[in-house]
Amino acid sequence: MDTSQPVITPQDLVDGVADTPLLAAGAVVDAPLLMVDLDVAVDEDIAARAAARARRTDRLLVGVRRTPGPVPETIADLAAGLDTTLATAADPADRWVVGVDDLDTALAELHGVVAGNVHSAIVLGQVLRLSEDLPVPQAIDVESLAYSTLLGTPGFQRWLQQRGPRPLPPPSPQEPVLVRRDAERLLITLNRPERRNAYGAEVRDGLVDALRLAIADDTITAIVLDGAGPSFSAGGDLDEFGTTPDLTTAHLIRTRAGAGRLVAQLADRIEVRVHGSCVGAGIEVPAFAGRIVAAPGTVFRLPEVSMGLIPGAGGTVSVPRRIGRWRAFWLCATGAALDTDTALAWGLVDETS
Repeated sequence: MDTSQPVITPQDLVDGVADTPLLAAGAVVDAPLLMVDLDVAVDEDIAARAAARARRTDRLLVGVRRTPGPVPETIADLAAGLDTTLATAADPADRWVVGVDDLDTALAELHGVVAGNVHSAIVLGQVLRLSEDLPVPQAIDVESLAYSTLLGTPGFQRWLQQRGPRPLPPPSPQEPVLVRRDAERLLITLNRPERRNAYGAEVRDGLVDALRLAIADDTITAIVLDGAGPSFSAGGDLDEFGTTPDLTTAHLIRTRAGAGRLVAQLADRIEVRVHGSCVGAGIEVPAFAGRIVAAPGTVFRLPEVSMGLIPGAGGTVSVPRRIGRWRAFWLCATGAALDTDTALAWGLVDETS
């Protein structure tokens, strides 16, 4: 075990080691992330009590497992109570485990990310836990309210300063979303290839209008959503970040004028065909669909925590419902790129073609 990182045992969880006050003097977050050693032998009673403690703690808890093979049944509930578990080898069926090539490197990376983005990382963990069992609309509201909170943090303000002032993107030279009817099918194409189909206001509004058409017309039995150009969608248009007039309006736009709720409502009728780079909203929105087909070489990323934020297009809701909140936490916290084969094994996509 790498002792340079804070490491505790399941017995330590039972003893309340993780339950000391989260905020130190000056409201500074104290020890936001603790590693939990899942290689130590524990009996079922200790494991159950540790799992109960883990679900109540304010800190992020990451399991560490160097022993090869599936997580033993005796500690499965404990692993499920943590935010994620990193292991040298992982069974795809163990949704709470992320397999990494070099465990010490991965642990150091995660620890560094949390230390550098403490507010967004802590809020990410809270949102994933809170929304796990909520209906989709309410879970999207939780995400958006948390996102609004983070817009006022030093982390996001620092990202804005590093980005620098940018003009709003120019109007689309063509229809930003193409909509065609083919018998009983509705074909929707994101059509701003010059901006890699960034999920800006024009693309979002065009997509929402198309989805509302499908909701209003029950003769549409199938919807196919794809994207023009080299990528399905590069996610939110960074030039538009921080440009809404106030936080409440931004919240209402994300939740009531966004596409996530509508895709979830249409899930049994919609297939999304993705390719190239699917970043942020470029996978958050598709993940609500009943079926996702990925072209070979498609790459998925959720980079918002490094911007001082969390996913804001429904990703803390849609992605965990496909791959589990534990792998979703890892993807969101680290911003790691997920390749097509792993996305298929985890269930983020349903087919590659």
